[in-house]
Amino acid sequence: MSETTTNKQTGATLGEPTQAAGAADDITTRLRPIFTGEGLARIQGSRVLVIGLGGVGSSCVEALARACVGELFLVDRDTVDASNLNRQALAFESTVGRVKADVMREMVREINPRCRVECRQSYVTKESLPEVLAWAGAEVDGQGQVVGRGRLDYVVDAIDTITQKIELARLTWGANIPEVSSMGAANKLDPEKFALADISKTHGCRMARTIRRECSRRGVRHLEVLYSPEEPVRPRPVAGSSHGGLSNLGTASYMPPIMGQMVAGRVIRALIGYEPWRWDRGER
Repeated sequence: MSETTTNKQTGATLGEPTQAAGAADDITTRLRPIFTGEGLARIQGSRVLVIGLGGVGSSCVEALARACVGELFLVDRDTVDASNLNRQALAFESTVGRVKADVMREMVREINPRCRVECRQSYVTKESLPEVLAWAGAEVDGQGQVVGRGRLDYVVDAIDTITQKIELARLTWGANIPEVSSMGAANKLDPEKFALADISKTHGCRMARTIRRECSRRGVRHLEVLYSPEEPVRPRPVAGSSHGGLSNLGTASYMPPIMGQMVAGRVIRALIGYEPWRWDRGER
């Protein structure tokens, strides 16, 4: 008898019997027993937009591809830099100088050829966000305003700039599109401090504090974020630095990838029906 786990909120059961003996192994072999056949079908029919392919975003995309998300829409303007080698899933000596979106597309296709991957190499601005959401399948009206989720099932915010993060939260909240947003990991060392929470419940994170204030001003009642209340380590002087004797923001090799995996886990749990997005207001 196989062990099963049932989510009391949704009734979804994890741990159904494995596929029949002798069936050919593939990427779904270890997913099906825990996702269930229904959950696997749901995730294979899903579409996720990931904005930002840095340390958080690239690891998130990798996990989503391995979980058999059906369609991935990816946005990033940058090329791989040697400084990315310490933390980004797409950074290798062989990929330095290449467009991140192109490298990520190739990685996903190597992992899961059945996944449809659409990429844009562009800088996301406040003004361009509605068009990016529409490109990924969100419903827009005649004036180009985002009014519903359409074909888009989830949005992952792995953007570095606060202005764009706030505007994305405003747009997704207004259109009832599920979103999870990553906060900062720079100069932090303890992954056990990471937590998923509504933005209103965050504490001890400078980025989250700013976004919390601005979301309140814009009528964004809820935004799920991954954040850490850990006190940042003070940057140490670096000889020959052009930054006033201080290094750039430091990033531990493991922190952004762990964030990316946790964000992906949150999206996956929602897509298979195990832990739905909590603030779905239904069709309007």
